[in-house]
Amino acid sequence: MTEETSSRWLGWRVAAEGALYGPGGFYRRPEGPAGHFRTSVHASWLFAEAVARLLCRVDEALGRPGALAFVDMAAGRGELAGGVLAALPAEVAARTRAYAVEIAERPAGLDDRIEWLAEPPQQVTGLLFANEWLDNVPVEVAEVDAAGVPRRVLVRQDGAERLGAPVGGAEAEWLARWWPLPAEEGLRAEIGLPRDEAWAAAVSSLDRGLAVAVDYAHTLDARPPFGTLTGFRAGRETAPVPDGSCDITAHVALDACAAHGSARTLSGARLLRQREALRALGITGARPPLALASTRPAAYVRALASAGEAAELTAPGGLGDFGWLLQPVGIPDALLG
Repeated sequence: MTEETSSRWLGWRVAAEGALYGPGGFYRRPEGPAGHFRTSVHASWLFAEAVARLLCRVDEALGRPGALAFVDMAAGRGELAGGVLAALPAEVAARTRAYAVEIAERPAGLDDRIEWLAEPPQQVTGLLFANEWLDNVPVEVAEVDAAGVPRRVLVRQDGAERLGAPVGGAEAEWLARWWPLPAEEGLRAEIGLPRDEAWAAAVSSLDRGLAVAVDYAHTLDARPPFGTLTGFRAGRETAPVPDGSCDITAHVALDACAAHGSARTLSGARLLRQREALRALGITGARPPLALASTRPAAYVRALASAGEAAELTAPGGLGDFGWLLQPVGIPDALLG
């Protein structure tokens, strides 16, 4: 890092874009996201199994097309795409074309059936699934100054911040509609417009099917007063420093994404919690009957481990609180029962 580079003041969107996705950026590291934080995909194979069930329901709603797409947005190292293919019934797997969308290089040893892309394929039919993608779409941060005016927050590469110009234009309109800030000094918000646009573009890549975004989320009735911008490094939360050493993330206004996608491409978006979605897909976390321990002890141990993993995926206060945004394209929306 040169002195000139480290002393530049940038908006958080540009700073995070370079730190995450630029040359030597966090998401280009060989260890991948799994080296720094635990997602539902990494927590249990049950998550991929549930997504495979959802893909089968989409397949039924589509009338079992000859080519069924599974698009894994922000695929990491392809863990979810590989798990979904492994969990599909043979007949469905034979018709499925799996796409892993990721900026990093294709990892060695990935299933040959998975096509590795930098951008989502266009006009496909099937399921587009974005697990913890939108929280890493960089956004500007606004903070209210002493006069009650929301201003853009500027940041240096070492993480130091200062206030810049007042928020204006489309960003100000977004704040007014989706995250209105009272005139109280120090209140902050992340301006989610780039995420709305990224989501609408991803949804529009489907000809028919279902798009699902799973992420840390909040809605208009419960926005956090000081925002949610943070960092993660080696499994621990840390200060967000845009130097490429850590993940930089912020929770997603999924209701704004839903409205933006619906206005441009379709209608019938639905928001729910991960625990509700996974339970509708057969992941309950119920413990196996104790009688199984005496009759089939090995099966009991396996079922108990599975129940523990399911409980983690659906736990209140943890992964179960993640938001799921479902947006159907040309098919019924009642895919989760």
